Amino acid sequence: MTGLLHIGLILFSFVVVFDSEPTHAGPDREGESHEKSRLVHMTSHWAFQLANNSLTFSRADRFCRGQFSSLATLEQSEDQEGVFELLWHTKHNLPIWVRDPSKAGSSAVPLSKQYAQFSALNFPKESCEGFARLNMSFPTMSSVSVCVRVQWNAEWTEVSTIFSYAAPIFTNEFQLRGQVDVQGRILLALIIHGKHLPYKASFPNDGAWHHICVTWLRISGHWAIYVDGDRKDMGSGTDSPRNIYGDGIFILGQDQDSFGGNFTEPFFGNITDLNVWNISLETRHVQALNACSPMTPEVLFSWNLADLSNHPTVKEVQVLLYCPAVNQQMELHDCRTLRGWSSQQLPLLSWTDCSDPLLFICRSRRERYLKMKQITDSQLSGPTDFMNHLMKLSNKTQAVLVQQPSGLSSLAEASALLDISAQALEDTQLEGLEQADMVSIIQLLSLAADVPAQPGTEATNYSRDVAQELSRHFISVADRIIGEDNALKWQAIKEVVNGPMDVVKSIDRMVTCLIPRLMVETDHLIIHRPNIKVEVQQQMLQEGSRGFSFCGPETEKNSKLDCISVPRQKIQTLHDNGFVKLTLVNTWYGSLWPLFNLEENITMVPTVTDGSQRYLGTVLGSSVISTTVMGDNQPVSTAVRFQLQHRVQNPTGTVYDPVCAFWDFDLTPEAGGWWNTKGCDVVSKQIGYTVCSCNHTTNFALLLQVYEAQRSPENEKALQVLTFVSCGVSLCGLLFTFILFIAVGIPKSDRTTVHKNLIVALGIAELLLMCSDWASANEAACFVVTALLHLFFMASFSWMLVEGLLLWSKVVTVNISEDRRMTLYYIIGWGLPVLIVGITLTVSVDKYKADDHCWLNVKNDTIWAFVGPVVFVLAVNTVVLCRVVMVTVSSARRRAKMLSPSSASKLQIFDLTWAVTRPVLILLPVLGLTWLCGLLVHLSVVLAYIFITLNALQGLYIFLVYALYNSEVRNAIKRIKEKRKALSFTRAPMTSWGRIPPTPSSPETSETSGPASSTNTSLVIKNESFRKESFVSFSLKPVSENQVVRLTGFKPSGC
Repeated sequence: MTGLLHIGLILFSFVVVFDSEPTHAGPDREGESHEKSRLVHMTSHWAFQLANNSLTFSRADRFCRGQFSSLATLEQSEDQEGVFELLWHTKHNLPIWVRDPSKAGSSAVPLSKQYAQFSALNFPKESCEGFARLNMSFPTMSSVSVCVRVQWNAEWTEVSTIFSYAAPIFTNEFQLRGQVDVQGRILLALIIHGKHLPYKASFPNDGAWHHICVTWLRISGHWAIYVDGDRKDMGSGTDSPRNIYGDGIFILGQDQDSFGGNFTEPFFGNITDLNVWNISLETRHVQALNACSPMTPEVLFSWNLADLSNHPTVKEVQVLLYCPAVNQQMELHDCRTLRGWSSQQLPLLSWTDCSDPLLFICRSRRERYLKMKQITDSQLSGPTDFMNHLMKLSNKTQAVLVQQPSGLSSLAEASALLDISAQALEDTQLEGLEQADMVSIIQLLSLAADVPAQPGTEATNYSRDVAQELSRHFISVADRIIGEDNALKWQAIKEVVNGPMDVVKSIDRMVTCLIPRLMVETDHLIIHRPNIKVEVQQQMLQEGSRGFSFCGPETEKNSKLDCISVPRQKIQTLHDNGFVKLTLVNTWYGSLWPLFNLEENITMVPTVTDGSQRYLGTVLGSSVISTTVMGDNQPVSTAVRFQLQHRVQNPTGTVYDPVCAFWDFDLTPEAGGWWNTKGCDVVSKQIGYTVCSCNHTTNFALLLQVYEAQRSPENEKALQVLTFVSCGVSLCGLLFTFILFIAVGIPKSDRTTVHKNLIVALGIAELLLMCSDWASANEAACFVVTALLHLFFMASFSWMLVEGLLLWSKVVTVNISEDRRMTLYYIIGWGLPVLIVGITLTVSVDKYKADDHCWLNVKNDTIWAFVGPVVFVLAVNTVVLCRVVMVTVSSARRRAKMLSPSSASKLQIFDLTWAVTRPVLILLPVLGLTWLCGLLVHLSVVLAYIFITLNALQGLYIFLVYALYNSEVRNAIKRIKEKRKALSFTRAPMTSWGRIPPTPSSPETSETSGPASSTNTSLVIKNESFRKESFVSFSLKPVSENQVVRLTGFKPSGC
């Protein structure tokens, strides 16, 4: 237990937020309580706490973050008031550290106050002609290294040349250039022997100084680009494996399009400390140069302004640069401080060297501070079981509250503390953890994740072992506290801790920081605990590199695993962009979902917006899975694909709709982040799991939106059966109607033509609807069926619109010919649906179909390509129906006035009622007005039954109204019967007719004389359908020994 004599107390002291806070005073220390209360000031929303320790800026920032707070800012009036009151009561001296909210994070902190003064060249933006030339002759070089310090003009975004070397026989011999990308970074690229290497190495366009080194070696063709001591890009191979030509010209700030002239792509900013070597520097050399350590061997050019010839626009300036290896020390203002107050009590801010130890103020929410006070007060009553075990393991017999503001100093110290914490957690598993224990362990994880990575030392097998041991202990401790059995404790401390995602953030930070040491002499690492699985994969990129995939642990209950993958195409893109080494950090968290309170709704816009289901809320419904992609040790964002199981069971009466989401730490920083769905889409929904895709890398999960089940499973099954049966009956009705229209020979008219087109469109649509369930098993077939359903249902409604327009033309006089009118009707009936469906497919082909059935997607605007036209058709046809009712009512009233006064009143009521009811019953099926019920189906299951019945039986209704009880169809059928009777009568033998002489007085027959070659006969036939006698004449002609009967029917004048 070497080194653990004080480690065991560090964890116990984490709950002591400040060494002299009033919240730690016991009942017997009331005398000290008043003095300590001066270190805290609370406003209506915030608590401001002054630390009694002076720390550097970065350590102060980490200390506040470890206490679930942040460094105070002075942007809001409430912040200024709180800081002013606190400092006025405490009488502490200024300056103090304050946070600059305009910066995403704290500035890099120097290890010591060592700065050197350099002479630099300023290339002003006002002139594009500025350059500097090195006054020396270069030899032929088989290797070369060039290092320079650059301060980029943050306002310049075009391609710039930092330096260019041109030989007499080859212009683009060796060159370094940079450009600004869309993310605001400066990307660097080399040109060697005319070959332009990719832009990949980068540094932020922050206006600060950056040290850049480039190296090249002819033997291996290896080249590298270093930024601020770190290798950012590397590769090998050039088009011509030769030496760099000698006797060239070296120019700063311009690209030489010709030898020594024709300058282009100027640089704007400051340049200093340019050095050139005839060797290929190693990483340790570059890191030493970054710290301003001199490198004299093999130097060809050492920075000296006397050895340069400058353009008149280029001026000499003096600058201060951070140089740890130089003894000369100068002050440089890096971080924001509060140095006083104006006469109007406004803060006076300044900038101070970040390495200075100063006091600081942490700001936290008032509720968080009070909850923390409650937890620490309970801790003072005596150590918990967990703390007792921790003291035993660290060989301590008495607990001494010692605050450790400086944190943990080494990986070994952090690993040892995590090790005994894991053992204590194991020993106290039955007793469980108290709230104070949970807070202390979360603070420990945050502190361990911030352990310095000891820059400037090479990763070795020893450091790898220490890093891997630290990682295993870290994951073991984290696994214990995010276990499902601690769900209630997480709810109890939610006012202090942002939530379990704080632990996830600490794990991400720890593993990413330790990657260079974890992966020494290995390309695969797995750390697996019951609730956490971490896997680190590493490979050198090459042509045809495989994709990466990672899955959570296998379970007996579920065959489908939680998996995430980076597609092979994205890996190839990284290779094409010049990345050499790829590292993926994948993590699976299996027990986070119970830690989020299911009773607390996650605020999110519901995805089902068609009104069919009532939205209840959103809950976390899966494990959390994450991936971090590192290209050449730089974070890279790329698209990923993942599938997650549904972990939450459906309560009775509810249904879930999954949404792909990720945890965004920057969404609400004060609360530790929140769920976001930007850039994530559902690929497919299956029973029990969902497949998603996102265009970036982070921590992913499924959010399940909860809806109240509007229908029971029994009702759903009954409605499906009713729909199928009714569609079958309706289809038969439409088929019989169409056959009757063709067979009985109804006189051709625009009305019958419109009826036939409506029947065809509606019949095909219902046939496709019956087959859609079978097509849903095949993605391509389902897409085709969806498009055809959209087309033919749109055609059905278009012909319903035509029915309304035709009816309007009968009611209102329209001066348009029948031919022109039918042309217009065909364009509306078939042309308009084709146009709507075509445009919809073109605009939203990827989101056209619903995920789980063959119909339009109701979760985006695609559904309006159907609903919009339908609403328009129903509105127009409603107006037409109202107009028809008005006309029929007016006609009924006129007829009523012609009746005798005695019966006028009784008959008028009957006529008016029938005048309203008759057109409504006749026109409902063809005008499509029954679809109005579809707007109300979400209100009641009864309305759903009514809607399906009315619309699924639409074909049967059309058959009854427009075929079976249609006077035109019935009269046509009767005429066919009459013709058949006439034909059967004429087939009687001629001999029988010849023996019976005609009787002129017979009421049934009459004889008309004719030519000898034919016999003419006339018959008077009783026609019951017209209630009068019909006169039919026919003639018999012997042609080729056969008789031909010619019939001519005349409709009585009264019909």
